[in-house]
Amino acid sequence: MNSKNQNRNNLIKATTFIIAICILAFICLSSLASKGEVNQRPLKVGFILVASRYDYGWNYLHDQGRLYLEAHLPGQIETTVAENVPENAEVERVMERMIAQGNRVIFATAYGYLESALRVAAKHPEVIIMHAGLRLDPLPVKNVGTYFADPHDPIYVSGMVAGMMTKANKIGYVGAHPVPPLLVNLNVFTLGVRAVNAKAQVKMVWTNSWHDPGLEVEAVNSLMETGVDVIFANLDSPVSVLQAAEKNHLYSVACPADLDKLAIKGWLTGAKWNWGPLYVKIVQSILDNTWQRSDSRYGAKEGYVQLSSFGASVPKVIQRQALEVWQKLKDGKFIVFKGPIKDRDGVLRIPAGQVANANYLAQMDWVVAGVQGSLPREKKPVK
Repeated sequence: MNSKNQNRNNLIKATTFIIAICILAFICLSSLASKGEVNQRPLKVGFILVASRYDYGWNYLHDQGRLYLEAHLPGQIETTVAENVPENAEVERVMERMIAQGNRVIFATAYGYLESALRVAAKHPEVIIMHAGLRLDPLPVKNVGTYFADPHDPIYVSGMVAGMMTKANKIGYVGAHPVPPLLVNLNVFTLGVRAVNAKAQVKMVWTNSWHDPGLEVEAVNSLMETGVDVIFANLDSPVSVLQAAEKNHLYSVACPADLDKLAIKGWLTGAKWNWGPLYVKIVQSILDNTWQRSDSRYGAKEGYVQLSSFGASVPKVIQRQALEVWQKLKDGKFIVFKGPIKDRDGVLRIPAGQVANANYLAQMDWVVAGVQGSLPREKKPVK
């Protein structure tokens, strides 16, 4: 073999070796990337909201939690937010877009996002999706977790205050959808009312929308015609209900935000979420590689849900009584959903001494004694 051919063969061998090394390096780097994308720095975290982040309700509080997360993990995370995303196929498109933009953690904060979250997560094992609200046990997709801070305890105390403040013994409830989480809230509120005022009745009205100001004002007006003097707003944004109640000289209670500034004369109290510390806890576990899928539920003792401020119209003696019960709830010395508890038809739903667990509450489809009005059957809200 002449030197010319020998050189050509050596060049071919060298080129082949270099190409093989490059391919091997590419495979190794790709493997590392697929395993460690949630460990990118800064970690990109997306939030999806069903309405405006300025609604002074559910979506506002989640966005406040996002801002808290940014402030407490500076340099480690970047967040983005998508607002007004309906509970249909659109949310999947938003999730896919967020993933394409590099988000490796997504907080899906609406009740109706869960099915979409499961489908998208199954296609993107490198992404962690956290769903707020709907309990799902066992979790079928390894990179999906659920979380919620149950507002039962502050709502129970709010019901006590409403029961002590009503003079008509007629209280109105304006709810979005008759789904288990809101039925739980209605029941626990009524239990609080009746614990201090056995004569009081709670009249329920459903708007079948998470946020529709026109329907909400109509609901307040229809309840006022029945003689109620207190209104409990349980919607994404309670603003319209509180303003209508204030205009008509009614007392008001709200979940999920502290809105005493909107109802100076009529505000009593309510329940509010404090999502920020929980978001830090979840994201920090992802940064630390300790995150595990779970269906996590929290209560008053963790501080992720709180009792709202008392309005100026609430006498100090009532405030003290309410705070005493609130402390017992936080300490675990008093449990609201402990039997015996019957529904309004007299059927024993929670036997004596038994405590309703999260799985039971997640399927609640009945109301307690003291609740008036029709209960439409709606398994899932569609927007």
